[in-house]
Amino acid sequence: MGTQKLCFEDILELTQQVGEGWAVAHARRLLVLVWEIGAGLEYDPIALKLAAYLHDWGAFPVYARRWVGHALRSRQVAEADILPRMDLPQPVKQVVLDAIELHDYRDLRPTQSNEAWLLREADMLEFLGMIGMAREFARGPKDVEACFRRILERRATIQGRFRLPRACEIAQVRLDRMEQCLHWLEEEGFGIL
Repeated sequence: MGTQKLCFEDILELTQQVGEGWAVAHARRLLVLVWEIGAGLEYDPIALKLAAYLHDWGAFPVYARRWVGHALRSRQVAEADILPRMDLPQPVKQVVLDAIELHDYRDLRPTQSNEAWLLREADMLEFLGMIGMAREFARGPKDVEACFRRILERRATIQGRFRLPRACEIAQVRLDRMEQCLHWLEEEGFGIL
């Protein structure tokens, strides 16, 4: 990557280029969720927007590293290649980095900022409901039973982890939808899933 200064539009374009087609839509959905679940909570919208677009870069093939979790790798890429080229105060950069590193639902460390808290809860919501199930099946493999099991495992891991009141409400709606869809899927799979 070059050394020229970057602005948010550059981040958006780079995310589109290296994000395998799904990353920009995912970040946009997260920001809509953040806006809804974060009502009344103070947070830096610029830091959160940057974190939303950069949080999965470590999962993109161009940046992924074997044996390095995607959240940590995303932080490494943002810290080394992206944020030094942006005109942001150091405290804002730190908030972005922390939110990126702590966004993964499997990370049980407490968040230290509202931005990290909001990004994690929005990202967890993305794994529930129809969008969560669609993402799992899109990921593959072409094995309905394997995807079904992953959906159940992820749902069990995420369920009950939400702390923001509106996130809890949205999670319950999405869990109810999942329950119905999983029931139909199992029914159509003749109960052998």
